[in-house]
Amino acid sequence: MPRPTGRVLTLLELLQSGGVRTVAELADRLGVEGRTVRRYVDQLIDLDVPVESVRGRYGGYRLAPGYRLPPLMLSDDEALAVLLGLIAGRRVGLTTTERTANETAAAKIRRVLPKHIARRLDTLLETLAFTDQPGEFDTPDTGVLLTLADAVRHHRPVSVRYTDRDGRHSARTLHAYGIVAHSGRWYVTGKDAQLDEDRTLRLDRIADARTLPGSFEAPAGPGPAQRVVSGFATAEYQHEVTLRIHGTVEQIRAQLPASVARLEERGSAAGQDRATERWWRVELRAERLDWLPPVLAALDRPFAIERPDELRDLGSAFADRLASYVRQV
Repeated sequence: MPRPTGRVLTLLELLQSGGVRTVAELADRLGVEGRTVRRYVDQLIDLDVPVESVRGRYGGYRLAPGYRLPPLMLSDDEALAVLLGLIAGRRVGLTTTERTANETAAAKIRRVLPKHIARRLDTLLETLAFTDQPGEFDTPDTGVLLTLADAVRHHRPVSVRYTDRDGRHSARTLHAYGIVAHSGRWYVTGKDAQLDEDRTLRLDRIADARTLPGSFEAPAGPGPAQRVVSGFATAEYQHEVTLRIHGTVEQIRAQLPASVARLEERGSAAGQDRATERWWRVELRAERLDWLPPVLAALDRPFAIERPDELRDLGSAFADRLASYVRQV
């Protein structure tokens, strides 16, 4: 399905064609429910687009007479957010019609962007790669993302300030090979020049990025997306966790997103409705286990811990603490 940003733009285009559009008509054209149409209308009103509500049997929404969309004025952050949303929408199973609408919306935005923003975004689009699990993306820092994209495109070294998963801060010089969206997060993969080793860094842990003089030769071999996936497959973690959880994908993903855990159907035929409650095998890797018992409790779904035994002990201890708090009250 298209991303919400694309639907809001389509709604505005429909209203600009003139006349009154009923909620039912707009919902059908956008492929959403009526209450979602009303939410999109509220978003247009928040952007000072004069959408009027027309009451009566043939009521609905229309633009105020004489209104014309002003020239599109987007900051770097806004342009990046809109275009990344549209690009990501192409990766999540669009039909041919939806894909065409997505691409035309992106093209319209691209045509009216200031040249300096358009050039930077073109550079970014040339450097992006996606794995097979795009997920729902975190929003990256615009300055960091565009600087890294320029470094990838022109094979320039880049200096970054990075915080690793243990909270340690470091300054690194990176020869960036590519930017990759994987399981809901953004990564840059490349060679750490000081260590002379390949590294994959999370963009949300990069506080600053600065292009350095000079250039480097990009290596032959696997592309950036394959490098990221292969790196995760071989990464070492202290604990490998296997769970069985009964619920829907949405219920489980609310606490264990795709960037954290992998889901596999248990005892069900492939292709069944993922909104139906069933048992799922959940696998994840972690450096520490103490954060998992509260997360599993927050699921409020039946679950079983297959491994490790240490997690069972932590879960029992967490349940005992909750029970003691209740008794104290």
